[in-house]
Amino acid sequence: MVRLACVLIGYVFGLFQTSYLYGRMKGIDIREHGSGNAGATNALRTLGKKAGAITFFGDCFKCVFAVVAVRLLFADYGDPKENMGVLLGMYASMGVILGHNFPFYLGFKGGKGIAATAGLFVSLDPVLMLIGATSFVVCVAVTKYVSAGSILVVIELLAGVLIYGGLGKWGLSQPYLYELYGITAFLTLLALYRHKKNIKGLLHGTERKLGEKAD
Repeated sequence: MVRLACVLIGYVFGLFQTSYLYGRMKGIDIREHGSGNAGATNALRTLGKKAGAITFFGDCFKCVFAVVAVRLLFADYGDPKENMGVLLGMYASMGVILGHNFPFYLGFKGGKGIAATAGLFVSLDPVLMLIGATSFVVCVAVTKYVSAGSILVVIELLAGVLIYGGLGKWGLSQPYLYELYGITAFLTLLALYRHKKNIKGLLHGTERKLGEKAD
């Protein structure tokens, strides 16, 4: 029940659709412009740099806040020898990403969850956060494709969690590690699925590059 509560708490935080709310303040529905995605990249292309930055940080920190909330609420949960905060934070992060991607009040049409995943990096580990941020910036700078950087980051998240788990960095016994791995694998596959059109565009050379305006 605690795990389900963490997912639900995260989902509620995820319902804060930064780009949609910002767009409404400007008199538009962001989902009816550009790629139709309610995320930071489409906000950047459709409404400009300020909108892109506000959307990114809004979506990022709603995940951070959700993780902090569940860690405080369930600080005494489970065996004190286990670092349950990491696991429960991952459940909350999953809820945030699901809420962001599939907001019920917007007909389950939201974003792709990459900025929220950045918040997962922030709350998970500073080294992984630094690696993810650096990789994203370098990839986008070299290729000019935000989607390529996003795909790279979610793959790195899975690899990082698996490597840290193998090294015993999470402070969790094997059964809990399997849960952690399972959630991370699910989020990685979900992100790849949400980027399926982008992947096709990258393979066929039709993907829109950074700096290109939305249609």
